[in-house]
Amino acid sequence: MTVKEELQGYWGFVRKKLETAKVRIWSEIEVITPEATYRGILLPRSDMGDDKHLVLKLDTGYNIGVRVTEDTKIKELGYKPGLYAIPEIQVEFDPKKPKVSLIGTGGTVASRLDYRTGAVIPAFTPQELFSAVPELAEICNLKTKLLFEIFSEDMTPNNWIKIAETVAEEINSGADGVIIPHGTDTMHFTSSALSFMLNDLPVPVVLVGSQRSSDRPSSDAAINLISAARVAAFSDIAEVVVCMHGSSSDDYNLIHRGTRVRKMHTSRRDAFRTIADIPIGLVKDNEIKIIRNDYRKRVKKGEVKLDTQLDPRVALIYTYPGMDGDIIHKLIDLKYHGIVLAGTGLGHCPKTIIEPLKRAVEEDIPVAMTSQCLFGFVGMNVYERGRDLLKIGVIPCKNMLPETAYVKLIYVLGHTKNMKEIYEQMTTNLCGEITDREPYRAYQIFQVGAENF
Repeated sequence: MTVKEELQGYWGFVRKKLETAKVRIWSEIEVITPEATYRGILLPRSDMGDDKHLVLKLDTGYNIGVRVTEDTKIKELGYKPGLYAIPEIQVEFDPKKPKVSLIGTGGTVASRLDYRTGAVIPAFTPQELFSAVPELAEICNLKTKLLFEIFSEDMTPNNWIKIAETVAEEINSGADGVIIPHGTDTMHFTSSALSFMLNDLPVPVVLVGSQRSSDRPSSDAAINLISAARVAAFSDIAEVVVCMHGSSSDDYNLIHRGTRVRKMHTSRRDAFRTIADIPIGLVKDNEIKIIRNDYRKRVKKGEVKLDTQLDPRVALIYTYPGMDGDIIHKLIDLKYHGIVLAGTGLGHCPKTIIEPLKRAVEEDIPVAMTSQCLFGFVGMNVYERGRDLLKIGVIPCKNMLPETAYVKLIYVLGHTKNMKEIYEQMTTNLCGEITDREPYRAYQIFQVGAENF
């Protein structure tokens, strides 16, 4: 392996300085700056770091970042490769425990901080996971499969199909439940897609993620994974769900329906909320508590019916004051097959885009309306603007979330291009994406604490 290949996480200016000095990750180096001289082990970094700093592990055990300039001098003092692995714990198969499949899609499922090197060591094999999160061995027999390693923002409908196919294969081969670790930014898109594609589920499919990485004391990774494993192994739910922290503390996790959940905060550990409804249940003190009964129940025998017909040529557009109709015209000219609008209030948009929307419908491009408000229903018969949109054929999506409506239109267009059939499908509840009414306690700023159930 060359020096260039070994400089994990370094790029641009700082990488050139390291290459010139012919140092590698795990090299003991001396860094001389105009302000001070530092000695330590060069550590790997995240690829998202800048190109002006390097990270050193000092003899004191602390990690520091050192700014590198043109005047900085770097010299290798020695080299000893770091042990970048998690010790594996061998656990024998226990026929009394459920069989759970874990399907990796990217990111770190669980990890352990190596305090000698400062490296965050990822865990993926069952043996590594049992070492990093020993509680898992007490819950289930775990099987792991790595599909791909991508950021959640790079997830595509083709990735959704691959995940769905793998989930179906695992369940139809005897898995009692499935866990899908996933990046949090688009986890609610994937949970919606799987909800539409995995029909007649006999067991739980649980998406789980982490808002804080495992190298941080406040990490939620292990607790989320343990709770997800309990839901997959023991709950009587047979739906696609998201299992994440329900509060900022480590006291419980909520179980959200895959089509009614949304990430509502950039960094809080309780970022995921069931919108305009209440969660299916929660995991607290190692126990699963179900708080509603209108969900699909687990069955002893059954096979998934896989339906992966998708048409990804759909756009999700938020309307805004001053919006120009050329955006809609451009989508039509680019041959998009469907448009989902996140409109204002009860499902409104500026008058400047009404004629372009009319053109879209006339050219058999369905336009579906949701609300940016998230809570509440689209009510397009109330005001004149809404009635104008209904008149030209815009589809009112009731209280469907914008992201869910986007995924659903991709799914529906994969099955039909008939405008009447599209309208009927988009306004019909298929898997919990539309509710008859919003529960009186669903609208709360800090929604539904465990003490309320």
